[in-house]
Amino acid sequence: MSSTDRSPARYRDAAEMDREKLILDHIPLLHHIVGRMSFEIPGLIQREDLFGWGMLGLIEAADSWDVSRGLQFSTFAYPRIRGAVLDELRRMDFLPRGRRERLRELEHAVVELAHQGGMPPTPEEIANKLGIELEQVDEILHSARVAGSVSLEDGPGDELASMLSDPKSEDPVGSAEWVEAKGMLIHAITQLPEQEQTVITLYYGEELLLKEIGDLLGVTESRVSQIHSRALYRLNLELREVRPAA
Repeated sequence: MSSTDRSPARYRDAAEMDREKLILDHIPLLHHIVGRMSFEIPGLIQREDLFGWGMLGLIEAADSWDVSRGLQFSTFAYPRIRGAVLDELRRMDFLPRGRRERLRELEHAVVELAHQGGMPPTPEEIANKLGIELEQVDEILHSARVAGSVSLEDGPGDELASMLSDPKSEDPVGSAEWVEAKGMLIHAITQLPEQEQTVITLYYGEELLLKEIGDLLGVTESRVSQIHSRALYRLNLELREVRPAA
């Protein structure tokens, strides 16, 4: 190889080509991650925005990845792509004043109804209390879930946030407690209304993208996001009924 072949410029060109290939090869990973992020807010955040922010995370990952550490790039890039989306959401005021007020009204209704009945209310009971349609409750629950996921200061309180979180066991996988919790979760899923059960099963069991679930159900991605939030709320409610909180 000649001295020109070893020139710094040639090495830089080769490194740039490797970087670009790394990014292009992992566009499917970007689509998968963003396609499963239930953060779409109609009129405020579009799916294209999430892809754009995720791309910034993918580029940052490609720029900082060190192959010598033995970590697969996809493993290294995953939290950076997701983190880039969450960081951008934190910078945005995606809860307009009106929606923020509706969230507070819903929280107050949940607290009041829970005090009266001894358990958090169902989505239908919330809708009846507020005098609104169930789909409007879905929109508010989804906004609350997004706000809680990105840890906004004006997000939902701990009680509502816990009702919108992914159910999980803190016990080690395979332990008796974990097996028991898994069994209760499976049972709780079977108690969900058909549409919500389908969304939960396709999202967690089949790991489909929101768009794919929407295509199967004949609804939009945005609607799948809302149904997902309602299903999580109801799922946590079902779990509390079989295992009351300490």
